[in-house]
Amino acid sequence: MAKVAFIGLGVMGYPMAGHIAEAGHEVTVYNRTGAKAKKWAKEYKGKAAATPGSAAKGADFVFCCVGNDDDLRSVTIAKNGAFEAMSKGAIFIDNTTASADVARELGKAAKKGGFGFLDAPVSGGQAGAENGVLTVMVGGSKSVFNKARPVIDCYARMIGLMGPIGAGQLTKMVNQICIAGLVQGLSEGIHFAQKAGLDVEAVIDVLSKGAAGSWQMENRHKTMNAGKYDHGFAVDWMRKDLAICLGEAEFNGSSLPNTALIDQYYGDVQKMGGKRWDTSSLLVRLNKLARK
Repeated sequence: MAKVAFIGLGVMGYPMAGHIAEAGHEVTVYNRTGAKAKKWAKEYKGKAAATPGSAAKGADFVFCCVGNDDDLRSVTIAKNGAFEAMSKGAIFIDNTTASADVARELGKAAKKGGFGFLDAPVSGGQAGAENGVLTVMVGGSKSVFNKARPVIDCYARMIGLMGPIGAGQLTKMVNQICIAGLVQGLSEGIHFAQKAGLDVEAVIDVLSKGAAGSWQMENRHKTMNAGKYDHGFAVDWMRKDLAICLGEAEFNGSSLPNTALIDQYYGDVQKMGGKRWDTSSLLVRLNKLARK
Protein backbone atom coordinates (compact mmCIF):
# COMPACT_ATOMS: atom_id res chain seq x y z
CA MET A 1 0.00 0.00 0.00
CA ALA A 2 1.21 3.49 -0.86
CA LYS A 3 1.25 6.89 0.81
CA VAL A 4 -1.10 9.05 -1.25
CA ALA A 5 -2.08 12.71 -1.22
CA PHE A 6 -5.23 14.02 -2.90
CA ILE A 7 -5.65 17.74 -3.59
CA GLY A 8 -9.14 19.04 -4.38
CA LEU A 9 -12.29 17.54 -2.90
CA GLY A 10 -15.06 18.73 -5.19
CA VAL A 11 -17.90 16.56 -6.47
CA MET A 12 -15.32 14.47 -8.34
CA GLY A 13 -12.29 14.52 -6.06
CA TYR A 14 -14.12 13.71 -2.83
CA PRO A 15 -15.31 10.24 -3.92
CA MET A 16 -12.18 9.56 -5.98
CA ALA A 17 -10.00 10.09 -2.91
CA GLY A 18 -12.44 7.91 -0.99
CA HIS A 19 -11.99 4.99 -3.38
CA ILE A 20 -8.22 5.21 -2.98
CA ALA A 21 -8.55 5.14 0.80
CA GLU A 22 -11.01 2.25 0.69
CA ALA A 23 -8.47 0.27 -1.35
CA GLY A 24 -6.17 0.41 1.67
CA HIS A 25 -3.82 3.25 0.79
CA GLU A 26 -2.79 5.82 3.39
CA VAL A 27 -4.40 9.04 2.15
CA THR A 28 -3.86 12.66 3.17
CA VAL A 29 -6.14 15.26 1.60
CA TYR A 30 -6.09 18.99 1.03
CA ASN A 31 -9.01 21.19 0.07
CA ARG A 32 -9.25 24.96 -0.19
CA THR A 33 -12.17 24.77 2.25
CA GLY A 34 -10.52 23.09 5.21
CA ALA A 35 -13.77 21.91 6.79
CA LYS A 36 -14.41 19.68 3.80
CA ALA A 37 -10.99 18.08 4.13
CA LYS A 38 -11.65 17.40 7.82
CA LYS A 39 -15.03 15.90 6.96
CA TRP A 40 -13.41 13.61 4.37
CA ALA A 41 -10.67 12.58 6.82
CA LYS A 42 -13.25 11.62 9.42
CA GLU A 43 -15.37 9.70 6.92
CA TYR A 44 -12.50 7.74 5.39
CA LYS A 45 -10.14 7.60 8.38
CA GLY A 46 -7.47 9.59 6.58
CA LYS A 47 -5.64 12.82 7.34
CA ALA A 48 -6.30 16.44 6.42
CA ALA A 49 -3.45 18.83 5.59
CA ALA A 50 -3.34 22.62 5.86
CA THR A 51 -1.56 23.22 2.53
CA PRO A 52 -0.99 21.33 -0.73
CA GLY A 53 2.68 21.11 0.16
CA SER A 54 2.08 19.53 3.55
CA ALA A 55 -0.30 17.02 1.94
CA ALA A 56 2.28 16.07 -0.68
CA LYS A 57 5.21 15.76 1.68
CA GLY A 58 6.43 12.15 1.83
CA ALA A 59 3.72 10.88 -0.54
CA ASP A 60 4.47 8.28 -3.20
CA PHE A 61 1.58 9.51 -5.35
CA VAL A 62 -0.08 12.93 -5.35
CA PHE A 63 -3.43 13.28 -7.09
CA CYS A 64 -5.10 16.54 -7.97
CA CYS A 65 -8.59 17.44 -9.20
CA VAL A 66 -9.30 21.19 -9.20
CA GLY A 67 -11.13 23.65 -11.43
CA ASN A 68 -8.90 25.13 -14.11
CA ASP A 69 -5.35 26.07 -15.14
CA ASP A 70 -5.00 28.85 -12.57
CA ASP A 71 -6.33 26.65 -9.75
CA LEU A 72 -3.88 23.97 -10.81
CA ARG A 73 -0.90 26.32 -10.74
CA SER A 74 -1.96 27.61 -7.32
CA VAL A 75 -1.76 24.14 -5.74
CA THR A 76 1.38 23.00 -7.55
CA ILE A 77 3.98 25.65 -8.34
CA ALA A 78 2.82 28.50 -6.07
CA LYS A 79 4.14 29.03 -2.54
CA ASN A 80 3.29 26.06 -0.29
CA GLY A 81 2.29 24.14 -3.39
CA ALA A 82 2.72 20.42 -3.85
CA PHE A 83 5.76 20.70 -6.12
CA GLU A 84 7.79 22.29 -3.32
CA ALA A 85 7.36 19.16 -1.20
CA MET A 86 7.32 16.31 -3.73
CA SER A 87 9.81 13.54 -3.04
CA LYS A 88 12.31 12.43 -5.65
CA GLY A 89 10.79 9.58 -7.63
CA ALA A 90 7.22 10.34 -6.54
CA ILE A 91 4.47 10.80 -9.13
CA PHE A 92 1.98 13.63 -9.54
CA ILE A 93 -1.28 12.62 -11.26
CA ASP A 94 -3.46 15.51 -12.39
CA ASN A 95 -7.12 14.62 -12.89
CA THR A 96 -8.13 18.22 -13.62
CA THR A 97 -9.61 19.00 -17.03
CA ALA A 98 -7.18 21.72 -18.07
CA SER A 99 -5.19 22.87 -21.10
CA ALA A 100 -2.48 20.83 -22.76
CA ASP A 101 -0.20 23.86 -22.28
CA VAL A 102 -0.41 23.77 -18.49
CA ALA A 103 0.15 20.00 -18.54
CA ARG A 104 3.39 20.47 -20.49
CA GLU A 105 4.40 23.36 -18.21
CA LEU A 106 3.93 21.27 -15.08
CA GLY A 107 5.56 18.25 -16.73
CA LYS A 108 8.73 20.30 -17.24
CA ALA A 109 8.61 21.55 -13.64
CA ALA A 110 8.18 17.99 -12.38
CA LYS A 111 11.13 16.76 -14.43
CA LYS A 112 13.26 19.54 -12.98
CA GLY A 113 12.15 18.49 -9.48
CA GLY A 114 13.02 14.86 -10.06
CA PHE A 115 9.52 13.39 -9.90
CA GLY A 116 7.04 12.02 -12.44
CA PHE A 117 3.99 13.74 -13.89
CA LEU A 118 0.86 12.46 -15.62
CA ASP A 119 -1.99 14.54 -17.01
CA ALA A 120 -4.98 12.28 -16.44
CA PRO A 121 -8.36 14.01 -16.96
CA VAL A 122 -11.42 11.87 -16.36
CA SER A 123 -14.83 11.31 -17.92
CA GLY A 124 -17.93 9.81 -16.35
CA GLY A 125 -19.26 12.65 -14.24
CA GLN A 126 -20.19 12.70 -10.58
CA ALA A 127 -21.92 9.32 -10.80
CA GLY A 128 -18.81 7.77 -12.36
CA ALA A 129 -16.65 9.20 -9.58
CA GLU A 130 -18.99 8.00 -6.85
CA ASN A 131 -19.18 4.50 -8.33
CA GLY A 132 -15.46 4.27 -9.13
CA VAL A 133 -16.04 3.70 -12.85
CA LEU A 134 -14.40 6.72 -14.47
CA THR A 135 -12.62 6.69 -17.81
CA VAL A 136 -9.11 8.11 -17.42
CA MET A 137 -7.16 9.56 -20.36
CA VAL A 138 -3.46 9.75 -19.52
CA GLY A 139 -0.50 11.62 -20.95
CA GLY A 140 3.04 10.78 -19.85
CA SER A 141 5.81 8.22 -20.08
CA LYS A 142 4.97 4.53 -20.08
CA SER A 143 7.21 3.79 -17.09
CA VAL A 144 5.58 6.46 -14.92
CA PHE A 145 2.13 5.37 -16.12
CA ASN A 146 2.79 1.74 -15.21
CA LYS A 147 3.82 2.70 -11.67
CA ALA A 148 0.75 4.86 -11.10
CA ARG A 149 -1.82 2.69 -12.83
CA PRO A 150 -2.65 0.41 -9.85
CA VAL A 151 -3.62 3.44 -7.76
CA ILE A 152 -5.52 5.16 -10.58
CA ASP A 153 -7.40 1.90 -11.01
CA CYS A 154 -9.05 2.48 -7.61
CA TYR A 155 -11.56 4.88 -9.19
CA ALA A 156 -11.48 3.83 -12.85
CA ARG A 157 -13.22 1.44 -15.21
CA MET A 158 -11.05 2.33 -18.22
CA ILE A 159 -7.51 3.74 -18.24
CA GLY A 160 -5.64 4.57 -21.43
CA LEU A 161 -2.15 5.94 -22.05
CA MET A 162 -2.74 8.29 -24.97
CA GLY A 163 0.77 9.60 -25.60
CA PRO A 164 3.29 12.02 -24.04
CA ILE A 165 2.43 14.67 -21.47
CA GLY A 166 -0.48 16.74 -22.80
CA ALA A 167 -2.06 13.87 -24.73
CA GLY A 168 -4.45 13.12 -21.89
CA GLN A 169 -5.83 16.66 -22.00
CA LEU A 170 -6.05 16.59 -25.80
CA THR A 171 -8.03 13.34 -25.62
CA LYS A 172 -10.39 14.88 -23.05
CA MET A 173 -10.95 17.73 -25.51
CA VAL A 174 -12.07 15.19 -28.11
CA ASN A 175 -14.42 13.77 -25.49
CA GLN A 176 -16.01 17.15 -24.79
CA ILE A 177 -16.32 17.97 -28.50
CA CYS A 178 -18.20 14.71 -29.05
CA ILE A 179 -20.43 15.14 -26.00
CA ALA A 180 -21.42 18.67 -27.03
CA GLY A 181 -22.61 17.39 -30.40
CA LEU A 182 -24.41 14.41 -28.89
CA VAL A 183 -26.28 16.49 -26.33
CA GLN A 184 -27.37 19.06 -28.91
CA GLY A 185 -28.57 16.31 -31.23
CA LEU A 186 -30.44 14.56 -28.42
CA SER A 187 -31.99 17.86 -27.33
CA GLU A 188 -33.24 18.55 -30.85
CA GLY A 189 -34.58 15.00 -31.16
CA ILE A 190 -36.52 15.14 -27.89
CA HIS A 191 -37.74 18.66 -28.70
CA PHE A 192 -39.00 17.49 -32.10
CA ALA A 193 -40.67 14.40 -30.58
CA GLN A 194 -42.43 16.54 -27.98
CA LYS A 195 -43.70 19.01 -30.59
CA ALA A 196 -44.82 16.15 -32.85
CA GLY A 197 -46.92 14.70 -30.03
CA LEU A 198 -44.94 11.48 -29.81
CA ASP A 199 -44.47 9.40 -26.67
CA VAL A 200 -40.85 10.34 -25.92
CA GLU A 201 -40.27 7.28 -23.73
CA ALA A 202 -41.49 4.96 -26.48
CA VAL A 203 -39.38 6.76 -29.08
CA ILE A 204 -36.21 6.51 -27.00
CA ASP A 205 -36.89 2.88 -26.12
CA VAL A 206 -36.73 2.06 -29.83
CA LEU A 207 -33.98 4.45 -30.92
CA SER A 208 -31.59 3.64 -28.08
CA LYS A 209 -31.24 0.11 -29.42
CA GLY A 210 -30.24 1.33 -32.88
CA ALA A 211 -27.61 3.50 -34.56
CA ALA A 212 -28.74 6.67 -32.73
CA GLY A 213 -28.13 5.16 -29.30
CA SER A 214 -25.61 6.73 -26.91
CA TRP A 215 -24.78 7.02 -23.22
CA GLN A 216 -26.38 10.45 -23.20
CA MET A 217 -29.60 9.04 -24.65
CA GLU A 218 -29.74 6.15 -22.19
CA ASN A 219 -28.90 8.21 -19.10
CA ARG A 220 -30.31 11.69 -19.75
CA HIS A 221 -33.49 11.37 -21.81
CA LYS A 222 -35.85 10.84 -18.86
CA THR A 223 -34.73 13.88 -16.90
CA MET A 224 -34.61 15.98 -20.07
CA ASN A 225 -38.16 14.99 -20.97
CA ALA A 226 -39.23 15.85 -17.40
CA GLY A 227 -37.45 19.22 -17.48
CA LYS A 228 -35.04 18.35 -14.65
CA TYR A 229 -31.48 19.63 -14.94
CA ASP A 230 -30.15 19.55 -11.39
CA HIS A 231 -27.65 16.73 -11.75
CA GLY A 232 -24.50 15.96 -13.71
CA PHE A 233 -21.87 18.23 -15.23
CA ALA A 234 -22.70 21.95 -14.98
CA VAL A 235 -23.00 24.31 -17.94
CA ASP A 236 -20.36 26.65 -16.46
CA TRP A 237 -17.83 23.82 -16.46
CA MET A 238 -18.75 22.72 -19.97
CA ARG A 239 -18.15 26.22 -21.28
CA LYS A 240 -14.77 26.23 -19.57
CA ASP A 241 -13.92 22.97 -21.29
CA LEU A 242 -15.20 24.07 -24.69
CA ALA A 243 -13.14 27.26 -24.45
CA ILE A 244 -10.07 25.04 -23.98
CA CYS A 245 -11.10 22.97 -27.02
CA LEU A 246 -11.63 26.03 -29.21
CA GLY A 247 -8.34 27.57 -28.07
CA GLU A 248 -6.45 24.40 -28.92
CA ALA A 249 -8.21 24.25 -32.29
CA GLU A 250 -6.87 27.69 -33.14
CA PHE A 251 -3.40 26.47 -32.24
CA ASN A 252 -3.48 23.20 -34.21
CA GLY A 253 -5.51 24.49 -37.16
CA SER A 254 -8.54 22.23 -36.73
CA SER A 255 -12.07 23.35 -37.63
CA LEU A 256 -14.80 22.97 -34.99
CA PRO A 257 -17.88 24.78 -36.37
CA ASN A 258 -20.46 22.72 -34.47
CA THR A 259 -18.53 22.98 -31.21
CA ALA A 260 -18.24 26.77 -31.56
CA LEU A 261 -21.97 27.04 -32.25
CA ILE A 262 -22.97 24.79 -29.34
CA ASP A 263 -20.69 26.78 -27.05
CA GLN A 264 -22.78 29.84 -27.98
CA TYR A 265 -25.93 27.86 -27.20
CA TYR A 266 -24.56 27.10 -23.75
CA GLY A 267 -23.92 30.83 -23.39
CA ASP A 268 -27.64 31.36 -24.04
CA VAL A 269 -28.45 28.82 -21.31
CA GLN A 270 -26.22 30.72 -18.88
CA LYS A 271 -28.13 33.93 -19.65
CA MET A 272 -31.36 32.06 -18.88
CA GLY A 273 -30.06 31.38 -15.36
CA GLY A 274 -28.75 27.92 -16.13
CA LYS A 275 -25.12 28.28 -15.09
CA ARG A 276 -25.39 25.36 -12.68
CA TRP A 277 -27.85 23.31 -14.72
CA ASP A 278 -26.36 20.17 -16.19
CA THR A 279 -25.30 20.06 -19.84
CA SER A 280 -28.50 18.41 -21.06
CA SER A 281 -30.26 21.74 -20.44
CA LEU A 282 -29.71 22.69 -24.09
CA LEU A 283 -33.30 21.45 -24.46
CA VAL A 284 -34.52 24.41 -22.36
CA ARG A 285 -33.12 26.80 -24.95
CA LEU A 286 -34.94 25.01 -27.79
CA ASN A 287 -38.25 25.02 -25.93
CA LYS A 288 -37.90 28.74 -25.21
CA LEU A 289 -37.17 29.51 -28.87
CA ALA A 290 -40.19 27.47 -29.96
CA ARG A 291 -42.52 29.59 -27.82
CA LYS A 292 -41.52 32.82 -29.55
